[in-house]
Amino acid sequence: MAEPTRTIAILVANPALSSILSMVIASAPNHRVRPFESELALQIYMRLAPVDLVVTDFDAENARADLVTRDLHADPGIERPDFQVIALASRVTPETKNLCIAAGIDEVIVKPMSPKYLLERITARLARRAAQKAGRQPRRATILRPDFARHGNVIQLFGRSPQPQG
Repeated sequence: MAEPTRTIAILVANPALSSILSMVIASAPNHRVRPFESELALQIYMRLAPVDLVVTDFDAENARADLVTRDLHADPGIERPDFQVIALASRVTPETKNLCIAAGIDEVIVKPMSPKYLLERITARLARRAAQKAGRQPRRATILRPDFARHGNVIQLFGRSPQPQG
């Protein structure tokens, strides 16, 4: 079964960073990227079309991550209010942590970071949300352990030993 296309909105302080992040995130299958230059443009878009995840920035002077997140969560006109938010920050202080918790930001990534790392975090967040909606836990790697009970306390290393000829 094919995965649905997920929409990721990007609102960061630097246009160059926005274009780099957009390019890397769009390279993943099933990711549709929408970069925005202002909070107002993002808010209007989210009223018209669903967004699964928003990447925003604490360094944006007129659209700080916590304020944008708070405004988006408070807007009753947004089509899908269960979007997730990843914030980018130059440094994380106790004040930043408190602002993130109060605003409902899901994750903070410290800049500078690799755009590939951001893509990994976006993919993991979207997969976790899809698993939660489907009512199952995300798959975790499991180690299969052989059943040694049938061997007693002997662990065969090289398969079955030849049976003695009688």
